[in-house]
Amino acid sequence: MARVALVTGGSRGIGAAISVALKNAGYTVAANYAGNDEAASKFTAETGIRTYKWSVADYDACAAGIKQVEADLGPVDILVNNAGITRDAMFHRMTPQQWKEVIDTNLSGLFNMTHPLWSGMRDRKFGRVINISSINGQKGQMGQANYSASKAGDIGFTKSLAQEGARAGITVNVICPGYIGTEMVRAVPEKVLETIVAQIPTGRLGEPEEIARCVVFLASDQSGFITGSTITANGGQYMA
Repeated sequence: MARVALVTGGSRGIGAAISVALKNAGYTVAANYAGNDEAASKFTAETGIRTYKWSVADYDACAAGIKQVEADLGPVDILVNNAGITRDAMFHRMTPQQWKEVIDTNLSGLFNMTHPLWSGMRDRKFGRVINISSINGQKGQMGQANYSASKAGDIGFTKSLAQEGARAGITVNVICPGYIGTEMVRAVPEKVLETIVAQIPTGRLGEPEEIARCVVFLASDQSGFITGSTITANGGQYMA
């Protein structure tokens, strides 16, 4: 029986590429999404991957959603915490709501999704938790105190949890993408995009599929000796 992989934010952008890559690698995939029903329906129609709607910022919703996924598909052995949002503002203008929304989704969302699955992974002596952070969680970014803090927190969460899971056969790793050519990034004004690309030594944006290939490797049995690691995939823009 194919192992089950659950990808949050898995029906669009980098998440969609991850979901498809895992399916192509032989996993049974469930893609979580937060709100865009039209995009989720289109994604399922095109890929055959089932989608499930809930907010990763809500612990009870995560627990209920995971329970439904496991009832439909079987125990989840691979969790990809990809869902994330931005609420950018210079700090002196940032509202408590903008701070809270980003932290609740991008950081607390990792707890909310991983915690309900952790005991099952420990019992089965196998698990893969793969967290998607960001280059801006490594280097910081003006106007993104909330986002950068949340993504830096994802790295700390990964390193701590990796130590707890290792003896139980659970690996926990984090990927920090740089600027990836998703629909959202390509919608940035051309002059701004040119400035961004000029800062990337490889001279181009990354592709969602390049992040997905990192996930597929970390999900595999062959990656069992890699845990607590940060995979930096940013074209050399920031070297950590």
